[in-house]
Amino acid sequence: MTIQTEAPTSADASTVRRTALISAFAAPKGFGDATLRDPRADAIELLGGVPDPSVLPSAELAEATARVLSRPGVPALQYSRTEGISPLREWIAEREGVAVERIIVTNGGFHGLSLAIQTVVERGDLVAVDNPIFPLFLRGLELSAADILPIRVGANGLDLEQLADLLHDGARPSALYTVPDFHNPSQGSLTAEGRAELVRLAERYGFVVFADNPYRELWYSGGPESSREFNDSPQVIHINTFTKTLGPGLRLGWVVAPEGRSADILALRSRQDSHSSTLVQAIVGELLTSDPTLFDNSLDRARALYSERARALVAALEREAPGAFEATVPGGGLFLWPRLVDEAIDADRLAADASAEGVEYQRGAFFASGLGTDAARHLRLAYGNVDVALLEEAAARLGRALRRL
Repeated sequence: MTIQTEAPTSADASTVRRTALISAFAAPKGFGDATLRDPRADAIELLGGVPDPSVLPSAELAEATARVLSRPGVPALQYSRTEGISPLREWIAEREGVAVERIIVTNGGFHGLSLAIQTVVERGDLVAVDNPIFPLFLRGLELSAADILPIRVGANGLDLEQLADLLHDGARPSALYTVPDFHNPSQGSLTAEGRAELVRLAERYGFVVFADNPYRELWYSGGPESSREFNDSPQVIHINTFTKTLGPGLRLGWVVAPEGRSADILALRSRQDSHSSTLVQAIVGELLTSDPTLFDNSLDRARALYSERARALVAALEREAPGAFEATVPGGGLFLWPRLVDEAIDADRLAADASAEGVEYQRGAFFASGLGTDAARHLRLAYGNVDVALLEEAAARLGRALRRL
């Protein structure tokens, strides 16, 4: 996999320019490893986007499982359809505001991304991606040997001006990958205007948008931007998952496929694993339809909990390390993305000293970045499954590590 750091100008121009292709984009320091250190036995881990068990409907899932397995003939233990089963698909379709025929149930969000990549991206294609980007998408892209065109991500999500400039200058990606809501790791979200502009660019230049939305439901106030722009466009494959809302162990997600691509995605899927677990689909479908309020009630509890933890962590960082970080409470999601203010502080040394103090986090250098970002100056602190007391202790340990420097 290679990275294209500058788009060529129009093909017939005499000043066609391309920079060298840099493979390092796909393999930053620490790539693929949660950590390069051996943590202390009492380490506080702020590493992964793990939902808190207290807001997952485990008791209700157990009850739904019992009901599903008690049905005559136990149809949930049989084969089912490639696209998924009802009533699960119908529930998802209603929530997304699309025809049920466009919903394809997947084995989690990454499976949906993999299907999108294999359906759209030809070997050697150019693919535009978030910069910085969570490396797992790049792993899925490796088999296509794609060239990577990084597009900066900020507080308002994807930098559409940069994207438009690169397209104007001749870049022709076949696809673009972005996390539009509470971006991982930066936590930025595309505005309504930004979503409309992204769709306009995709339709004008003929690329397909992979809109990866695992954190969409985890907003803290006011709700997320509408998905209508994505779901109404023939150029967008919208991917989501129950991983962050009902539990990652379910391995259940979905794709909202454009009408013109549903058949292609299904044909590809039928040649792979045939269909997602009938049992898991049946259980989740039973859970969601037996009590229409359960999902949103669970989400309300999750949003309140994660918002409290985000605010507590930002306050603790400022208390324990005054002025050391630029840190903003995100509008949703499971991560904080503070930036080290003092350029003299070695971010890798800080991570090592923090580990010695007993706090583990994901360094910004883990998130693959091309030119024009300062991801290496950031820390990604995950707070989904860490209570306030431990977050405050983690901030205290991080403060001690900073003072050691």
